[in-house]
Amino acid sequence: MDAPHIGRLAAGPRNSIADVDGVTVGHCTLDNGPVQTGVTVVSPHGGNLFTHKLPAAAAVINGFGKSAGLVQLEELGTLETPIALTNTFAVGAIVTAQIRHALQANPEIGRSQPTVNPLVMECNDGYLNDLHAFAVQESHFGQALAVLSSDVPQGAVGAGRGMSSFGMKGGIGTASRRVAVGSGKDEFTLGALVLSNFGKLHDLILDGRPLGRELAAAGASDKAPEKGSIIMILATDAPLDARQLKRLSTRAGAGLARTGSAYGHGSGDIALAFSTAQQIEAGSECLNMALLQDHLLDPLFHAAADSVEQAIVNALFAAQTVHGRDGHVRECLRERLARLPS
Repeated sequence: MDAPHIGRLAAGPRNSIADVDGVTVGHCTLDNGPVQTGVTVVSPHGGNLFTHKLPAAAAVINGFGKSAGLVQLEELGTLETPIALTNTFAVGAIVTAQIRHALQANPEIGRSQPTVNPLVMECNDGYLNDLHAFAVQESHFGQALAVLSSDVPQGAVGAGRGMSSFGMKGGIGTASRRVAVGSGKDEFTLGALVLSNFGKLHDLILDGRPLGRELAAAGASDKAPEKGSIIMILATDAPLDARQLKRLSTRAGAGLARTGSAYGHGSGDIALAFSTAQQIEAGSECLNMALLQDHLLDPLFHAAADSVEQAIVNALFAAQTVHGRDGHVRECLRERLARLPS
């Protein structure tokens, strides 16, 4: 069984966040016995983000998370570093790595220039990964940066290596949708990338099909609370400002809900959206930005929901079974599907 296509909108040529021109992704994967973790980096453009920022916004759907950089992002509405994803205990190391990377290109940061706002988001991969090993180091951020590409591996890679979804193997997933806006003359791309680490098996819905109930063993308990998280990153080439991107990021929750999530108490569900259409040059005194009118945003809202749902589904289908610490195993969806009665 292949991953179904979600919704009616067409995907971009790669069906990934990299269909938005200029966006690249790099992974560093740590796969060594009880260490099953890593780092994933999303680069919004190939230039200097500190001097040429992008409009951005975030929506905290459920705030059980330990991210860094969201407060300033919310206040100023700009993105000034790549977006880094990793495990919960590695946020500090990757924050330092982000700052060092920015200093290499901008040595006056913190002196004659303002400080930089590193953006790092996390999920807890502690079921498969030995968090106490503190295996993720600053150098792993650099390794992910070194392999930035428009080809985006999915599944148990990078930050997704140790992640779990719906009691199975989760991880990195990505997707994209093309949308026509207004009269149809203007077409834009919206891409999503998720770090998927949430959900209870009984709740899994696959393109409207209650697949989790079919996969769950008869009589299996469904009383355990949902403990997990998901980071959802949306990129678009549509000309939007931070206020509009806030609205767009909120629609990621629609795609998440369609897969069966109720945003449980212990789940950190965070969405971030940015636009590559126009760069904000540091030090400029006046911004002259062309923006879509709000009444034209509905197609992008649909694309956000569809691409997030698709990215979660793609993460499940791309993942392989992973054996981690203390004999813990997360079986992949494809193996579970193979055992269903035909």
